[in-house]
Parts: sequence; C-alpha cells; structure tokens
Amino acid sequence: MLPALPAPHGIWLPLITPFRDDTLDEVSLRRLVRHYAARPIDGLILAATTGEGLTLDAAETECLVTIAASELATTRRMPIALGLCGSHTAKLIRSLYETASWPIDAYLIACPYYTRPPQSGLHAHFTALADAAARPILIYNIPYRTGVNLGNETILRLAEHANIIGVKDCCADAMQSFDLLRARPPGFAVLTGEDALFHTALTQGADGGILASAHITPEAFAAIRTHLLEGDQAAALAAWRALADLPRLLFAEPSPAPIKHMLWRQGLIDSPALRLPMTQVSDALAARLDHYGTRTKSLIPA
Repeated sequence: MLPALPAPHGIWLPLITPFRDDTLDEVSLRRLVRHYAARPIDGLILAATTGEGLTLDAAETECLVTIAASELATTRRMPIALGLCGSHTAKLIRSLYETASWPIDAYLIACPYYTRPPQSGLHAHFTALADAAARPILIYNIPYRTGVNLGNETILRLAEHANIIGVKDCCADAMQSFDLLRARPPGFAVLTGEDALFHTALTQGADGGILASAHITPEAFAAIRTHLLEGDQAAALAAWRALADLPRLLFAEPSPAPIKHMLWRQGLIDSPALRLPMTQVSDALAARLDHYGTRTKSLIPA
C-alpha cells in the first residue's frame, strides 16, 4: 500500500546543496536543515534544479537525503520530496526502484527534457512512473527548461492516477495556470514554482508554492499565504509589495548562485560554491545582494 501523504500545500523549499572544495558540505547541510525546520516551511525538495541535482552522483544524493532526514527526525518532521528528471522512462523507473527504501515521502519529477515528446508520450511516461513508484509523485511542468509543455488536458488525465498528487506549475502561461486551477479535481495540488507570481497564484487558488526565494525570508512568504487564508487581501498585497523585489533579485543571474551568495553572507553555509558549469555571481550582483541583505529582517513579520 502506498504511504499516505496529504496533498502538498504551503511553502515548499527546493533546498540548495552546499558544496565545499567540490564535495558535499555535510556540516552546512545539517545547519541548513535545522534552520528551516524552525521556520514556516511545509516540505523540502532535495536534489532538484535549485539543489543542482544534475551534478550529484547517486551516492551524494543518497547522502543528502539521509542527512536531511536524520536532522528532521530530531527537530521537526516535515515531508521530503526527491527531485528526479530524465528523458528515458525505463531509466527513471530504475531510479524509482533504487530509491524506494530511502527516507523520502514523495518525488518531484520533471517532464522529459530535450526530446519534446507528444502529449500521448508524456501521459504514458508519467503513468508508467506512477505505476512503479513506491511514493506519490508531483509532476514538474517547466517547458522553458525542458522544451515541452504538459498541457492541461494531459495533466487532468494524469490527476486521475492515485499516485499522482499534484503539479509544480511553471508553464509560463497565465491562462493555462488559471484554467488548470479552475478544472483540477479535489485533492490534486497545484503549487506555483514561479516565485515572482506567488501572490497572483495564491489569489487564483493555488495551494502554495515551491519557492527558491523562500530560502531568504520564509516567514515573509508564509505570511502572505496566511493573510489570504484569513481573508485579509489588503494585508497580503501590502506584504507582497514589500517582498516582490526579492525574487527578481535572486533570479537576476542563474539560480541558485544568488541564493547561495546570500546564504553564505548569512552564515548558513560555509561557501557559496557551485559546480560547473554554474558559477558564482558577478561582483555587481554580489554588491546588490549584500545591500539587500541589510534590510531582510524588516520583511520578517513580528
């Protein structure tokens, strides 16, 4: 029997992977997990895009998951999803079998990249993965990275599968996102992955967001959702206006370099290092990030 996992909601964090001397920085990783366990974060995504998952080997990924789970076991239990991607269905199924015993609660699986399969192929791909997975699946639809858009008709067909519980929506089409929120069945989660559209997505009915920007001020993002759940639209808009420049700044250069720089400046990680071909932020952006960091505390609700 599949493990029960409520439909994801709230703020999920696609955790960065800290490196030092091109190896996994386990000390910083433990510090990060403890830090976010004490914040209003509703779930962690590991080894996904923000976590530089494509640069991790299988042993590093398992170590990442094991450390995160062990830290949460002694702090605050929250669900962990493992990021997976690939364009070979059978190979991904093998990855699902190989990770079945890991201490994770779900998978976040991106659409196949580069190959641009038809909608029928996408449906067959995710159905095969959902049939094989020992944990529930969140689909990650991000056509500007993968080269293929998972259409709403296909998403709604996949939503009928008991082991597909939601989607991270980065379709970059406002009408597609709106129509999906109108048509989705009960219990099927829609989480925006567009940090800059977080407020808009919530006002249209999204369940929350998988937000890289929440590394910096998770309290501020959570407060916006709380205001809307309480019916205080004015407070939510005011909070969003104060926060809206942060996602723009953090994506001014390729992510997660700006996020790692800010976390390093905050003392949460010991190095802002990334793995090639990703590189650290420019001096100009570093200066802007440092300046912004001096006012970050003002965004945290009292």
